[in-house]
Amino acid sequence: MNDNSSYGKLYVVGTPIGNLGDFSARGVETLQNADYIAAEDTRVTLGLLSRFDIKKPLISCYKPKEQEKSERIIALLESGQTVAMVSDAGMPCISDPGAVLVKKCAERNIPVEVIPGCNAAVAAVALSGLDAERWVFEGFLPVPKKEREKRLELVRNLPHALVFYEAPHKIKQTLCDLRDTLGGERRAVLCRELTKIHEETIRGNLDMLSHYYDDLEPRGEYVIVIEGEREKNAEYTLEQAAEIARQLVAGGEKLSDACRETAKITGIPKRDIYSALANDNGGNL
Repeated sequence: MNDNSSYGKLYVVGTPIGNLGDFSARGVETLQNADYIAAEDTRVTLGLLSRFDIKKPLISCYKPKEQEKSERIIALLESGQTVAMVSDAGMPCISDPGAVLVKKCAERNIPVEVIPGCNAAVAAVALSGLDAERWVFEGFLPVPKKEREKRLELVRNLPHALVFYEAPHKIKQTLCDLRDTLGGERRAVLCRELTKIHEETIRGNLDMLSHYYDDLEPRGEYVIVIEGEREKNAEYTLEQAAEIARQLVAGGEKLSDACRETAKITGIPKRDIYSALANDNGGNL
């Protein structure tokens, strides 16, 4: 083990996710006493520092350059300087930069101390009102369609509540993907702009939420909390559900609408019903 007696220390500091009144006295004091502040976006952090009259040298450390920037910060720490790491909002390392730097510090025996702060996922779970004694944090879903589908398939049957982050320009598609994979009847809560002026909590199921922005323009940052998978409705098998959907299609319903309606009736996910009908046509619909 290397001698770390001459090393500085890295402080991982949680910052407010909206309301500046949530910034802890310990967090403010840590930034005041640090030699340098490593920031996800220096422009955002400058705004925070100015509110608390803190003037410190800033180093940018954002995701695309995190490896490169971390080496510079490590050099400062090894020279005896103290560095406070912050993200734009919330806890560094949680869907934000910081994990690479902390890992490098651990590998080189550089001291690290965490200053806990706000976290949007934890706040949303507490606010959700869903059964979330156990929950799984998924953060942002992958953008490529195949990777996204693979990720959702991995979590669709978990009994734990699921927590996702999403940006406004992708929230409509994400809600539709969640509905189609997890089932429209799955209860969910959409938390928007937590702790900010326009904070909003929208409760319903994934079918309802997937249509919430049909006539509205999404704004702000989102956390989605979804109940875990419940026991399947024992009254219906997948084949029975597929037959109901076939009858709806024969009666003039569009295939997608028939699968969605059948999912509501049976409690079986729309995706499973759609796949069963695809087998009727050799996998092609």
